[in-house]
Amino acid sequence: MFSALGSALHRRRIVVLLLTLLVTALATVYGGTVEQKLSNGLSDYDDPGGGNVAAREIIERATGIDPQQGHLLLVRTDERLDKDTAPPKAVTAAAELLRSRPEVEQVVDYTSPDGAALISRDGRSTVVVGATGSMTDQESARAVEDLQKAIDDDPTLRDRTWLGGATPGHVQVAEVSGTDLAQAELLATPVILVVLFLVFRGLVAALIPLLGGIVSLLLTMAGLRVATEFMNVSTGATSLAFALGLGLSIDFGLLLVSRYREELAEHGPGAEAVLRTVATAGRTVLFSALTVAAALAALIAFPQPYLRSMGLAGVITVVSAALFALLGLPPLLALLGKRVNSLAPRRWQRTAGAARATEGRWYRVAQAVMRRPAVFALAATAVLLLIASPLLGVRFTGVDPTLLPEETSAGRVAAVLDEDYDARATSPLQIVLETDGAPDTSRLADYTERIGAVPGVKAVGTPVELDDRYWEIDAVLAEDPLTDSSMDAVEDVQDLAAPYPARYTGRTADFLAQRQSIADALPLAGGILVVVTLLLLFAFSGSVVLPLKALVMNLLSTGAAFGFLVWVFQDGNLGFAPQTGLEATTPVLVFALAFGLSTDYNVFLLSRIKEARAQGLDNREAVAQGLSRTGGIVTSAAVLFCIPVGALAMSRLVFIQELGLGAAFAVLIDATVVRAFLVPSLMALLGAANWWAPSPLRALHRALRLDRMEHAADDTPASTPAPDRTATPVG
Repeated sequence: MFSALGSALHRRRIVVLLLTLLVTALATVYGGTVEQKLSNGLSDYDDPGGGNVAAREIIERATGIDPQQGHLLLVRTDERLDKDTAPPKAVTAAAELLRSRPEVEQVVDYTSPDGAALISRDGRSTVVVGATGSMTDQESARAVEDLQKAIDDDPTLRDRTWLGGATPGHVQVAEVSGTDLAQAELLATPVILVVLFLVFRGLVAALIPLLGGIVSLLLTMAGLRVATEFMNVSTGATSLAFALGLGLSIDFGLLLVSRYREELAEHGPGAEAVLRTVATAGRTVLFSALTVAAALAALIAFPQPYLRSMGLAGVITVVSAALFALLGLPPLLALLGKRVNSLAPRRWQRTAGAARATEGRWYRVAQAVMRRPAVFALAATAVLLLIASPLLGVRFTGVDPTLLPEETSAGRVAAVLDEDYDARATSPLQIVLETDGAPDTSRLADYTERIGAVPGVKAVGTPVELDDRYWEIDAVLAEDPLTDSSMDAVEDVQDLAAPYPARYTGRTADFLAQRQSIADALPLAGGILVVVTLLLLFAFSGSVVLPLKALVMNLLSTGAAFGFLVWVFQDGNLGFAPQTGLEATTPVLVFALAFGLSTDYNVFLLSRIKEARAQGLDNREAVAQGLSRTGGIVTSAAVLFCIPVGALAMSRLVFIQELGLGAAFAVLIDATVVRAFLVPSLMALLGAANWWAPSPLRALHRALRLDRMEHAADDTPASTPAPDRTATPVG
């Protein structure tokens, strides 16, 4: 299969490269409009079938107000305000500005009933609330732009009024994310170029994976553009596509170029070198891509549009990177031939024949580890568990404007509300009761009274009739919506016996619903991830032990990554400010990404161990030579992957920092502690049992010809002394 593919790509290399160029050009044109189609609202984090979403829809139908949208104008005054004073000119101008907006359905200021909480503790500022109807992302962006311009143009409001709230917060999160991503790309690209040159030992070879990254990113943007026609795709998908696309293109490019150089040294330029590269490294790339794609596809099991779009973006990115590696890169290597080593210092022009597999630090490390496998296995496991230990105290939080930097207007408003205002009247708990007719007013009054008695509830409004079927009760919480005390208060309210069927919304209730929805979907997502990964690794290796062992090692490395995130962000280390908890979707994303990449590197190593075993080497020697052949590749790939992913840690948005730093740390810990110490020690301890499979499964593996997908034409006998010749691996 792969031999035939390699042969065909060599024969038609010019045609294939021209087709690749054409497809890339079309993808560039079509995918260039994807940014205009992405979504960035809080609804992306909701389960569309949740009770909180139903509650919001009921409120919006009855009032025209979308509880997840809205503007806040924070006005600083020269005089002290209180409930009985007439609003000063700036406050009046702010209220009139909001009333003039077509999307605003209702304006509330401190003179409104129950509006006293809209005055700051020092009495020198107030918040004017503009409740809006539902808006698309494009409409939201235009509304925020128009409002900010109106504030800047009005001398009464300029320099004393700041725009915040849910809608400006959504818009500014997208703006900050886009700006930070562009800066990350700008900073990461020259660093990647330098490291690529050092790793590939030549400018031509170094540019190949970078070219693959550009092509895969353009293909991904086109794929996401298609996806926007059928579902909401979050703005975060572009951040993931940038980091993952460049990282995987480097991984696959490094694997294929390194193997091609080996074959080039042994067979010279021509069809044989390309054929053998595709038949060996190409097969590894295919299974690696499938394992990473399977891990990210598990995110589609979650109902939240944000997680689903990230999963879809990940799968499209992996497929794009694999397509270029398998179809575009081999013809390019065939065209380059020996020129792949051009533009490099002569002493750096390495070939596969320059070093034997039984030489080098990785070979010595493997032999040292396997002399005392139990000691190294226990030590590596203990280190990983120690790093993971902060995970025992993990807490979770959601996305809101408080995550924005204070140089943004919404971030500043959120910070002022947090510091200077006693109650959270702008984000109450909203309880929607389904009465099916005229309710019993005494039962409503009793329920309202019991809500007010719940610790953490500051005040409760009078029940309001939405229509002839639904009533709404608003409860103002004493603390910020996403604090532990507020979440406890909302859970206590939800535990109260309501007189009629109740649904709950508001920022706190929405987050609790999101957290529960994620927890409910975890078993299905985890099951998909585990089953598909085990099947793919069995198909690759013919063993049932190796996939199970890989699963355990992946859990250890991802657990260490989570513990590291808690220590850095929640506990406030390495210069990061302490947070109330990790953003709830981050652990899911980091787990899927880290799990897939850990399996990816495991496939890299297993492919070479299988080749060494096929040459008749015993288990320990095969492991040592496999690690010697791949140790430098995996380490280089990990470092290169961590540059674009780690660059996300420079974002001003904490949840993007968590994703970037968590994924980078997971990859580094896997490429060092796991690959260098845990893998060889466990391989030595298990010995021949590593390759065990029940007879029926071995027969199935042979019947499906999964053991014959490599270069079947290579009939080199096992006694042939060339250690880097390929042969048909055996399970």
